[in-house]
Amino acid sequence: MTDARESAGPNGARPARHAPGTPCWVSLMVHGPAATQEFYGTLFGWEFQPGPGQLGPYVRALLGGDEVAGIGQLPPDRHLPLAWTPYFASQNVDLTVETVRSCGGTIGVGPLDAADAGRLALCSDPSGAVFGVRQAAAHHGTAVSGGPGTPAWNELLTFESASVAKFYRSVFGYQEEPVVSADFDYVTLHLGGRPVAGIHGLGQALPRDRGPHWVTYFQVDDVDDALDHLVHLGGQVLRPVHDTAHGRVAMVADPEGARFALLRRRR
Repeated sequence: MTDARESAGPNGARPARHAPGTPCWVSLMVHGPAATQEFYGTLFGWEFQPGPGQLGPYVRALLGGDEVAGIGQLPPDRHLPLAWTPYFASQNVDLTVETVRSCGGTIGVGPLDAADAGRLALCSDPSGAVFGVRQAAAHHGTAVSGGPGTPAWNELLTFESASVAKFYRSVFGYQEEPVVSADFDYVTLHLGGRPVAGIHGLGQALPRDRGPHWVTYFQVDDVDDALDHLVHLGGQVLRPVHDTAHGRVAMVADPEGARFALLRRRR
């Protein structure tokens, strides 16, 4: 992980419409949404309200009345590795989808209209990692960041960073800032001089049962305390808490196996 400055401005202020290419929403599809809501509701203090019917059984997670994430239900016959999926803002989803195709990506769902959530598409990059594209309508996306229980960063775990970074640059217009190191393959994606996401090349260390995938980091007040709480709720610790230059981090999974990270920033 690298520096991840909040997109909501100082003090977690409510953002306006997200600039194209900015992570604007995170969503999780699971088999047991009721149990998943109970897990995240207890862990992060989220409450829930119904989401757009076009997405099937789907709820929006709220924190202090502000929307932070979404949880939906997978069809019973879909047995895919579960993961939080970031959505990136677009001014024209249909045009972005065509760019994804022309750059070697694939389209899994959409584009489709989802009421006040806008127009959406689910895509895969050339390595197979799934991400979303979203053209906002009345609902602009994640409405608050910077506080406990909010998405703080999105990071792609893949085999190598260079070719995949080129794909995302071509689709969303990112600038790249690679880490110059013989044994650490990492690229930070920037928009307007601000870091918005990261790509971490793991080579053969990438879990074969997962393949390339995005990981969402959620902010917490105390990572150690959150880990204890997570385990009590039936979650798993995949990589114990460790200190980085940017804060304390732990890689975890919810009871259905969806991976995410807990982050306590340095101050």
